[in-house]
Amino acid sequence: MTFPTRPALALAGSALMLLSACDEPLDFDLRGGKALNTSAAARTATANRPEPDSRGIISYPGYQVAVARRGDTVASVAARVGVDPNQLATFNGVQSGDILRQGEIIALPGRVAEPSGGPIQPPNSEITSIAGNALENAQTSEVQTTALAPPSQTGVEPIRHKVERGETAFTIARLYNVSIRSLADWNGLNSDFAVREGQFLLIPVAQQDGSPVPLAAATAPGEGTPTPTPPSATKPLPTEDTKPAARPEKSAAAPDLGESRTTASVKKSRMGFPVRGDIIREYQKGKNEGIDIAANPGSPVKAAASGVVAAITEDTNGIPIIVIKHPDNLLTVYSNVAGVAVKKGDQVARGQKLAEIRREGTAALHFEVRKGFDSVDPMPYLG
Repeated sequence: MTFPTRPALALAGSALMLLSACDEPLDFDLRGGKALNTSAAARTATANRPEPDSRGIISYPGYQVAVARRGDTVASVAARVGVDPNQLATFNGVQSGDILRQGEIIALPGRVAEPSGGPIQPPNSEITSIAGNALENAQTSEVQTTALAPPSQTGVEPIRHKVERGETAFTIARLYNVSIRSLADWNGLNSDFAVREGQFLLIPVAQQDGSPVPLAAATAPGEGTPTPTPPSATKPLPTEDTKPAARPEKSAAAPDLGESRTTASVKKSRMGFPVRGDIIREYQKGKNEGIDIAANPGSPVKAAASGVVAAITEDTNGIPIIVIKHPDNLLTVYSNVAGVAVKKGDQVARGQKLAEIRREGTAALHFEVRKGFDSVDPMPYLG
């Protein structure tokens, strides 16, 4: 799809996007009691796309992509990386003779020879991969991992998003909370940010160069100024021997209504188990980004909490993955399912059927809870 390129339409569209993204009324003269705060932009800053190898390949453990060069066609990329041009074109929703933009990302339908240093591996300190990458390796209950030699490159594996009908670069950038410019830079998009149905996009990952940008500390009133010495410090006040007019009555402690509300709110915000069964694989950051729950084949998979169906995609084996967006920047992810009963954009209620457990392969649901870009342990949310 393409967007109008006339300056007036582009400016109006940008203004509407900015206004619709605001949760509070716009303060035109910035005198509403809040100073301009750029901490949110700092938190969503993204890293640069990794450099491809000599063939133009960026290799991750879950998938590989090729980066087009000036004058490339789908067929020339296929010849350079050693894959069938028709298969490559079909996988990306294009024709084998189509001319590609310089820097455009082409997803490979299968793995080719790895770069000399092997695929890009996640850093040892902090793994921040988002919904799709951990999911494409969701069938892990039977897989044993072994130690790898130190890789030549490290970095977070980004989600590989397949563009659906009606989606635009703007809506995809907002879905994953990244800037449209970063999305364009990572995927070699044109200045009009046009995308096509069936195209694969890499979602930029957050910077991994240290702790978040600290906010300026507020100084308490009077802090840093000399405090005058009170008169009583040099000359104590006279002792007064006064008697109370009446003995104070003991008052009953008032109930802590705030605590009750807080407890009720926490209880209400807890999620329900999407299926009932034994947990056969627990959450482990960087190794299993969620939990695997065994269940009978054909058992219904239910929404853990109310929300909106943000995405329905597939892993490399064509198995559906469902992503539900909830308040407070939470996502829940359901993979290794079949018989999807919802569609993107649907409002779903807690306990509503989303799909069912597959009748082939491992009879288990892979379930994740994500706070923004980071996976978190689902167990504290489930009750």
